[in-house]
Amino acid sequence: MSRISKNGSLSRREALLFSASAGLGFSMPGTARASDSVKTGAHLDPGVCTTPSSAVAKTQYGKVRGYVSGGVYTFKGVPYGQNTGGQNRWLPAQAPTPWKDELPTLTYGANCPQTLHPWTSVEQTFLQDWDDGWLSEDMLKLNIWTPNLSGRRPVMFYMHGGGFSFGSSYELPSHEGAQMARNHDVVQVSVNHRLNILGFFDVSEIGGSAYEDSVNVGMTDLVAALQWVHQNIENFGGDPDRVMIYGQSGGGSKVTTLMGMPSASGLFHRASVQSGGGGNIPTREQQKEVARLVMKDLGLAANDIQSLQKMEWSKLIAAGNAAVAKINPAGPPMPGPGTPGKPRVGWSPCVDGKIINMRSFFDAAPEISKNVPMLVGSVSEEGNRMSYRPTEEEWHASLAKAYGDEKATAIIAGLKKNYPQKKTQTLAYMCGGTPGLNGITMRNNVAKMARLKHELHGAPAFAYYFTWQTPMLDGLPGAWHTAELQFCFDNTKRCEQGTGNTPEAQALATKMSTAWANFARTGNPSQPGLTWTPSDPTNCQTMIFDNHCRMENDPDGEVRRILLA
Repeated sequence: MSRISKNGSLSRREALLFSASAGLGFSMPGTARASDSVKTGAHLDPGVCTTPSSAVAKTQYGKVRGYVSGGVYTFKGVPYGQNTGGQNRWLPAQAPTPWKDELPTLTYGANCPQTLHPWTSVEQTFLQDWDDGWLSEDMLKLNIWTPNLSGRRPVMFYMHGGGFSFGSSYELPSHEGAQMARNHDVVQVSVNHRLNILGFFDVSEIGGSAYEDSVNVGMTDLVAALQWVHQNIENFGGDPDRVMIYGQSGGGSKVTTLMGMPSASGLFHRASVQSGGGGNIPTREQQKEVARLVMKDLGLAANDIQSLQKMEWSKLIAAGNAAVAKINPAGPPMPGPGTPGKPRVGWSPCVDGKIINMRSFFDAAPEISKNVPMLVGSVSEEGNRMSYRPTEEEWHASLAKAYGDEKATAIIAGLKKNYPQKKTQTLAYMCGGTPGLNGITMRNNVAKMARLKHELHGAPAFAYYFTWQTPMLDGLPGAWHTAELQFCFDNTKRCEQGTGNTPEAQALATKMSTAWANFARTGNPSQPGLTWTPSDPTNCQTMIFDNHCRMENDPDGEVRRILLA
């Protein structure tokens, strides 16, 4: 989600996202019922919510008690690990302590401690309907929505965005999984895990060999959650042999990272990378440099792990962020995932040679997931920020500063030719000259990742481009970063502040959510009337998701290649 200050500087959220990833005639089904969240706005139609004795499922640690709403069994805040605070800080996730009585799993768990986000415009707040939730180091929890506790349905395991520093499983109303369970007969799962300095801080020199894996515990948490799914999801009506992992923005980078991790191999069988992925992640030695500087700045002895584990998390995060700012080279962050150059240090996975041994989908597609089919795509107005309202002259000037006058002129001409109906403000969200999210840069990264996957000669990559334009706010926002989630989760009513819940939006949501569910079920996202062919480097075949869904070869290809020239 894009947040830029009024002076045009990159927001904390976006800076961290890119340090990590440089490092998307129909009627509502009659069964669509119930309010699926603790939030008060944009619920589905009123329905019956009960807490019956039948809403109890077994896990290897004890029984959990959920609720049934609109025909969907819902379990929120199910523990897959212990509290990560205190002496557990930076240690691999510890298995939950078993419990005897039924554990009530009725509300979302805590989010990883993080710096909360400033909003830069009222319009952005309205469109995205963000929920910061509550914070605690006892955050190793997952959420499950299922039509029934028996059966073997495909499992859709979603990882949130926010780089590797922010966000949560319920940060956006689009993440609600009830509609997927209700309308598509899948088991929907979402997860919280360690982020920022709590998830990606190398204390191995400070605490010793017990902390050898500390630098990547934010990722090994996700492996632990996938292991929990593998061992327990049958008790929730899921099939452990048909697990799809997917994520948007930083969540997409989590997907590509997992695809290259030996410890995650075999725990998932399909993958979807949405507006992210392929990060230019740092080396372990770079991350060790951060830890040394933090200890120096805090005035702690080089081996004082106890003081670090007792320290209040906000002070710890502040010290870590200050160290990262000192170490990274001056100047703006890199303009998006897949961008070459020296990796920037920060809160992201790193190549430690053990847990993570490659820059997955940056240097190459990992052989270890050769046979895992992949969806990969982006949205057209990735760079949307409603506080940015340039004239064409201002837009040209910013592009010229970044790419030179000749390229700036060519980019503007190309986009105006392709989208004559769009206003300058919206076109500027497709490709801007300021640091941060850039729709055309993201198109290049999608093409690169699809090409790397194709070169493995294994399972296919299916590319998409989400170009649906919201009717809200006179259509100016376009298809902003995260906009596709409202549709692939079948949540246009839940997210009506962004979609308007128009008939067109509902029809598109049916097609997109069906494609995602079909992909989880079979590894092929095609559906009757909408055949989706894999991408190859010659044609860059891409599914366009809009009011008229269709396959195109390399949409906006001429413009994206201007940036590569």
